[in-house]
Amino acid sequence: MDEQRETLQRIVSTLANKNDEIHNFIDILNYTIKNVQVNSSSAISELDEEFDRLYSVLYEMSGTMANTIRQEAAQKIQALQDQLSQCRNALESSEELLELATQSLDIKDPVEFLKVENIEQIVTVASAFRLSLKPEVSDSMTHLMVDFSMERHMLQAIKFLPVPRAPEIDVAACVVADNCITVSWRMPEEDSRIDHFVLEYRKTNFGGFPRVKDEQHWEVIDNIKATEYTIPGLKFDKKYVNVRVKACNKAVAGEYSDPATLETKAFVFSLDSTSSHLNLKVEDTYVEWDSSGGKGQLKIKGKENKSRSGALSPKRASVGPSARGGRDRFIGESYTVLGDTAIESGQHYWEVKAQKDCKSYSVGVTYRNLGKFDQLGKTSSSWCIHINNWLQTILSAKHNNKTKTLDISVPDRVGVYCDFDGGQLSFYNANSKELLYTFRTKFTQPLLPGFMTWCGGLTVSTGLQVPSAISMVQKSENRLSGSTNSLNNIAY
Repeated sequence: MDEQRETLQRIVSTLANKNDEIHNFIDILNYTIKNVQVNSSSAISELDEEFDRLYSVLYEMSGTMANTIRQEAAQKIQALQDQLSQCRNALESSEELLELATQSLDIKDPVEFLKVENIEQIVTVASAFRLSLKPEVSDSMTHLMVDFSMERHMLQAIKFLPVPRAPEIDVAACVVADNCITVSWRMPEEDSRIDHFVLEYRKTNFGGFPRVKDEQHWEVIDNIKATEYTIPGLKFDKKYVNVRVKACNKAVAGEYSDPATLETKAFVFSLDSTSSHLNLKVEDTYVEWDSSGGKGQLKIKGKENKSRSGALSPKRASVGPSARGGRDRFIGESYTVLGDTAIESGQHYWEVKAQKDCKSYSVGVTYRNLGKFDQLGKTSSSWCIHINNWLQTILSAKHNNKTKTLDISVPDRVGVYCDFDGGQLSFYNANSKELLYTFRTKFTQPLLPGFMTWCGGLTVSTGLQVPSAISMVQKSENRLSGSTNSLNNIAY
């Protein structure tokens, strides 16, 4: 009976997953059909625009050439009309002189003939009429004719451009490390006409085939010249990243590659404002001490503070809403706020940056049973490093109300590495990756990131992977795990 029930449960689970995949595929098909319609209309519109531009160029060229023909024709006509006018004037003068000369010839008396006026002028002027009887310009306009045979052949040879094939993402060569993603791809065949690639990526919490209805939009990286690209400085606030690539030549882009889904392991949390001290202002991953808050709180000092620190048992503190409490979760001088996500296994990393004027702050982890009057590092269930910026800057490691002063300069940012299963809590200079201190113990309960601040603020960076440099340091530290420099090795 039980075996049949388990078998049926597996079948139901498999069918549910298959139905989910089919629904997603139906969405993809509908989305593709819609895109085919939209993109085909867009292609036709772009084609019409290209031909309109071509017609516009031809029309403009036709107008320019026609104007050239008109201008030359006008110049030729003007030259011919000027020549015609000269000929008419010459003809008119010639006729007058001809008549005068004829009348002079009719005189028989030599004495009278010699009395004719301007006879010498007539002869002189008559000889000036040696006009050219050839037109100054030709009536031919054939030199302005255009041979479009070559262009016509080129236009008739126009075809759709060759579209680059879709690249193939080499998932095995893709690397996700140090909050960077290196994507590698290859072309299915050699194509020398490819000018560049376009890479797109988006974050998602779904590990299967990328969904059409994914709420995240694609981020675009254009003009990539190589077949590999590293996306730096990402915040891994989702479990996965989808990537896809397309190839482009000088004129057209090809289709996208099949999307690849890469896993991005990182620890993401926010500061839990419901767990914070009233004197703290908390916004997502920022906490700031505020002297105006919690004025009505009863200030409980020293011994009373200490005597009440164990008021909540571990069992009670980790069950239900009371584990988180309200804004009275921490009171007195425990200016503390906790993270909203517990660590129960694995290796995790986050960073903390303090304001320059922050006078005192602590960074570490704690079990949920930290008392409302307790401070980080002053109980057996919390570990931290503390920075005091009063008269002089002091960096110290604290656990179980024991302190170890560290002779190391205080970094601008503190990196926190927690290996829950390996029982290690290490603090680093987040910039140089220099190890500041390591606690070694066996964690028996879920851990919450903890922060204390007084006279200043802290900014927490989450969604970070364990840096490769720190992983190497941890391996080296593990070989020296017999060292006695940890506060956990001090007798309580």
